[in-house]
Amino acid sequence: MSPLWHDAGLWIALGSTLVTIVAALVMRHVFIKILKEPAPDKRKELSDNE
Repeated sequence: MSPLWHDAGLWIALGSTLVTIVAALVMRHVFIKILKEPAPDKRKELSDNE
């Protein structure tokens, strides 16, 4: 096995990359959820009509 895999810096880099990817996926999910909702003025009109 390569000595590279025993380097602490490699694991820090891989860990920070993984955290960044997970944060990006969560932010993407939140943004898509927000963009699919109707605008605030449309929400008020919809609730008034019910």
